[in-house]
Amino acid sequence: MSFLITILVGALLLMLPFSSASGKPTDFLTALFTATTSVCVTGLVVVDTYAHWSFFGQLIILILVQIGGLGMIAIAATLMLITHKKFSLGDRMLLQDSFNLSSGTKLLRFLTRVIKGTFITEGLGVIFYSFVFIPQFGFIKGLWISIFNSVSAFCNAGMDVIGQGSLANYRENPIVMATTMILIIMGGLGFVVWFDVLHSIKEGVKKRFSPIIMVKRFSEHCKLVLSFTLILITSGTLIFLLTEYNNPGTIGNMGFGQKLVNSLFQSITLRTAGFTTIPQENLTVASCLVSYLFMFIGGSPIGTAGGVKTVTIFLLFMNVRSYVKNANQNVIFNKRVSVDSMRKAAAVVYVSVFATLTLAVLLSVFNPVPMEDALFEVVSACGTVGLSRNLTAALNPIGRIIIIVAMFLGRTGPISMVAFFSGNESNKNNINYSEGVFYVG
Repeated sequence: MSFLITILVGALLLMLPFSSASGKPTDFLTALFTATTSVCVTGLVVVDTYAHWSFFGQLIILILVQIGGLGMIAIAATLMLITHKKFSLGDRMLLQDSFNLSSGTKLLRFLTRVIKGTFITEGLGVIFYSFVFIPQFGFIKGLWISIFNSVSAFCNAGMDVIGQGSLANYRENPIVMATTMILIIMGGLGFVVWFDVLHSIKEGVKKRFSPIIMVKRFSEHCKLVLSFTLILITSGTLIFLLTEYNNPGTIGNMGFGQKLVNSLFQSITLRTAGFTTIPQENLTVASCLVSYLFMFIGGSPIGTAGGVKTVTIFLLFMNVRSYVKNANQNVIFNKRVSVDSMRKAAAVVYVSVFATLTLAVLLSVFNPVPMEDALFEVVSACGTVGLSRNLTAALNPIGRIIIIVAMFLGRTGPISMVAFFSGNESNKNNINYSEGVFYVG
């Protein structure tokens, strides 16, 4: 409900005449689509952000992106902290659920660190972007582009106000490319990983541990997120480098160094960021298939990224592995994974796959386009990625509504499903039935 209300308020504000660059009111569906893609930090747009919207409109979009990245409940809790209002038990439970935390211990301290860490990271992004954009566009416009890009990259929104060509014009600029990739990764890793790494380094320096010991002292969740993220980024880079190496429509005409950097960028941006330096409609079939998988997986839990999340997918793989090896429990980094966690992972993935395929079929029916483009668009929307095969602006009204639903489900679905499947006592079986015979496989 918090996301829905924020979207509707944002849509009404974007409909106002002074929100558009032309000074004319924007139609409701376009405003609703833009508000949804902003709050759901997706990045799919039906009108150019830099051209259609005035400064006020762009400011509204930026605020919606920041709210969407952190979550409306976290923003509301922050305002309560600033105004020194007391948190009831219900408030604390709601905040704990919004961050998907297993414990409410030191919850408000965690929230404070999240807000501080967010603004520090985004502030550093603004500084680095400014070295490029201020000399090019002047102080005021260059600073605004730097702020917008930094917030959008950290929140994995993928929107920008640079102008025609977006980041494609900067695919050979090391500052812009590196800053964008780092912000995307930082937002996608999740806040819990941040604080665990910082705590381990702080303790390691104080007690003079070696770097290896510091890494070993990371929590099992942190180790899993970092290692799986590294595997995904590395494998994605190599796959795109190989499949697009001779493709003149993407990286085929670049030197080897630029091919490698842009393959790395493509691998990272597919993890729900949505920035692009190469035309997605020119990808080879192999790259397109890999893109579906990477967009579906998304980032990591308790961060700004979307998708079903890295840990969820890994637990699903572990479930298969334990069955094949006839193991009676799933163990990661010498820690057992609970049965409830395994069930949640399976439920989230299965429902997400069903929703994605259903929406893709509906889009291809009501907005006749090639199935690979329709699936790319829907997976991108459900994973809150924001990449498109040049389709979004060409969608008819029904197609736009389908993508709005996909973006909303992508931002709230996995979170809501995890909360829903987390031990509802009233739905548990209280009767022991005799075991039936079912043939599987």
